[in-house]
Amino acid sequence: MTEAVFGRLLTAMVTPFKDDGALDLPRAQELALHLLAQGTEGLLVCGTTGESPTVFYDDKLRLFKAVIEAVDGTAPIIANAGDNCTDDSVEFAKRVEQLGVDAVMAVVPYYNKPPQEGLYRHFGAIASAVDVPVILYNIPGRSVINMTAETTLRLANDFENIVAIKEASGNLAQVAQIVSGSPEGFQVYSGNDEDTLPMMSLGAVGVISVASHIAGPRMAEMIASQLASDHTHALKAHLELLPLFKALFMTANPIMVKKALELVGFPVGGTRLPLPEPTEQQIAELARIMHHMGYTD
Repeated sequence: MTEAVFGRLLTAMVTPFKDDGALDLPRAQELALHLLAQGTEGLLVCGTTGESPTVFYDDKLRLFKAVIEAVDGTAPIIANAGDNCTDDSVEFAKRVEQLGVDAVMAVVPYYNKPPQEGLYRHFGAIASAVDVPVILYNIPGRSVINMTAETTLRLANDFENIVAIKEASGNLAQVAQIVSGSPEGFQVYSGNDEDTLPMMSLGAVGVISVASHIAGPRMAEMIASQLASDHTHALKAHLELLPLFKALFMTANPIMVKKALELVGFPVGGTRLPLPEPTEQQIAELARIMHHMGYTD
């Protein structure tokens, strides 16, 4: 299988907040190092799981700087620079590039509902504005619009620095079309933990994960088993992890993964509104699953 430039197990980091809702940069640095110690090979900072819609540009830059400083070149840092305004995304990506990130990620513009040609021009504008690698992010569950395989492949072929996609459509036929039609070096990552194993069987290189906050070593083991063609062991790990994958998404991400980190003794604060705290019933169900899986006493 093709070498994964950014690693195979990447974590979409949560953004730690203090009790008053302010950024907790020292905790973000601690979390980055903790994740790397647990098997994560690269970090995506301030993506969906990092509550990007409620962290504004200047604070995002402060967060990126803090994580870059903490990691100190030991792992790739991917900064989420995309927004639903092309001009804003272009200008912000330029600012982010200057920090020394290894790549920027840009999401399919949400709410605007652009046609495929609009997506092509949006991502093309971002890629043309920076020299660092660009990772596309297709997540129709949040952006409403699905970026088709044809558009993804058009971008991959037309822009040398568009090097990968985080594909969270859940459409395995679309994944197969992207993998089979992509130029050499273009890489597909699963954007959903539960799709990682099926997508890797089609040629995806790995996952940009949420569950790796809690189950990093087991996820790394699953990926390694799949790469070694030990499909029985990989499937066993996948099935064991499935309850956790489901539990972390019983309500809007990252509400539950932040609670899960608290339950394992690594609190990172709550979420910013409009994401509320989890209900008592949700917490109890998460705690039950995590205890059954051996992640808590």
